[in-house]
Amino acid sequence: MNLSKTAFWDVDLARLDHERQSRFILEKVFNHGTWDDFLEVMRYYGFERARREIVQAAYLKKKTLSFCCLLFDLNPEDFTCYTERQLSHPHWDY
Repeated sequence: MNLSKTAFWDVDLARLDHERQSRFILEKVFNHGTWDDFLEVMRYYGFERARREIVQAAYLKKKTLSFCCLLFDLNPEDFTCYTERQLSHPHWDY
């Protein structure tokens, strides 16, 4: 895979295992990658695997979650990051 340093500024790309760390790679690209990075991971992993992995991501930005819902025809409740976020309460009750 040919990915830019935009999403992986803090990671040594040469040390990434594309198969074993697929969820990590997809999460980084979906949240912080360029459009070319997105196209690259979709080509590499395919639609179904990307869908299967991204719903289990620990964190997705709100915009990214909305994009994924549209792209994969899912509801926010289908994502682990959404259901976990709903369980955590804010520190302050305003």
